[in-house]
Amino acid sequence: MSAGSPISNLHGPMKHVLMRSVSGVRGVVGEGLTPPVLASHVHSFVQAVGRGRVLVGRDARDSGPLVEQIVCATLAMSGCTAVRLGISSTPTVEMAVQADAQAVGGIILTASHNPAEWNALKFLDKDGLFLGPQEVKELFGRVDAGATDWPRHTGLGEVVDGPDGDDLHIDAVLALPYVEVEGIRARGFKVAVDCVNGATFRIGPRLLERLGCEVVPLFTTPDGTFPRGAEPVPEALARLGEAVREHGCDLGLAFDPDGDRLALVDESGTPLGEEATLALGVRHVLSIRRGDVAVNLSTSAMSDDLAEAAGVRCLRTPVGEIHVAKAMLAQGCVVGGEGNGGLILPELHPGRDGILAAAVVLDLLRSTGRKLSEEASALPKYAMVKTKFGLEGKDLSASIQRLKERFADASLDERDGLRLSWPGRWLHLRASNTEPILRAIAEGRTLEEARALCQAAEEVL
Repeated sequence: MSAGSPISNLHGPMKHVLMRSVSGVRGVVGEGLTPPVLASHVHSFVQAVGRGRVLVGRDARDSGPLVEQIVCATLAMSGCTAVRLGISSTPTVEMAVQADAQAVGGIILTASHNPAEWNALKFLDKDGLFLGPQEVKELFGRVDAGATDWPRHTGLGEVVDGPDGDDLHIDAVLALPYVEVEGIRARGFKVAVDCVNGATFRIGPRLLERLGCEVVPLFTTPDGTFPRGAEPVPEALARLGEAVREHGCDLGLAFDPDGDRLALVDESGTPLGEEATLALGVRHVLSIRRGDVAVNLSTSAMSDDLAEAAGVRCLRTPVGEIHVAKAMLAQGCVVGGEGNGGLILPELHPGRDGILAAAVVLDLLRSTGRKLSEEASALPKYAMVKTKFGLEGKDLSASIQRLKERFADASLDERDGLRLSWPGRWLHLRASNTEPILRAIAEGRTLEEARALCQAAEEVL
């Protein structure tokens, strides 16, 4: 099994699937994700990190308050102090754990880009970093073995309310050398921001106001309805594009439900695609500080080209935020992330951060004085195509072998599924960490090149 593939999928009928991977535990509430499933995994997490303060934040899904009650009660019954942060973006929770010297870890309740009927547990260590593959494997192993360590009544913990982490998060972002606050304020940007009725409903507009922007808010009621869909993909951003044009905005920002990803819409209302967020962030950071870059195997080659132009390395890792973060910390990388709009800056915290990305993009525009469309047009030119296939009834190993034979001239990387690459183009096939599907992603210098690679994968699969 590859490092990026799901560690365990518990199947009944497909609608009851529970996805367990380095990305945590996620499923449809009341089907795959039930109270016993939540309690057993939370209790096993306590056995991993020890008893102490555990910070708990959630996105705005309608199941969130009840899932939060189960998680916090389980933590207290396991002997911990559950610190309830309420609705908070994923990076805000990560930073709150990092800043709390007494915290032994954190749990984030979010299924990120999955539809509203899903929810999930994401597990953080005391440094605000997601648990690694081995730690997650051991956590799941204890659940499957029924291993417990419940304290007696004298050792029970409690549930307390924690602080508002938004200002902590914003203050840290605005203190970075890649965000010249007064210069951004002087530009007086007008920005439309789509918070998808999710966890950024408050922190997104607040960041922009702190940067002196005139804010045009969209979908800022935290009811978890995700009116334009959970993922900030280009086809979902029509309303944001309309708002940019209607109000004469300089750009539009679109967050995902838990705020670790950011997509951009330029001044004409045109979506740039999530890959552009990371590429623009990498370019701006490298213009200020020289250092290596790390991205995952499914991320655009734009980052490779930008790193080469700066005279630094671009490292590739399996898909999954923890793989990128650990590589960045081990290799001393200054910037990186994942091409789904997830910028990572280790000197802030080792996690994807849409709030950070928004500030960095605004500082890029401040520094160059150009429009967002002009910045995007200056990026290396590639075209990407993404497809996905159901896994039921397929002999995946046989299909992978046929692809290797068909593309015998390609360079192979099998750390996470199969990645075939040639100069200027690549094809990556891997089982999703978050859905019961196989993803195929291809990139080439032209759309035709990328489509041909995905079509070849479809023919074989």
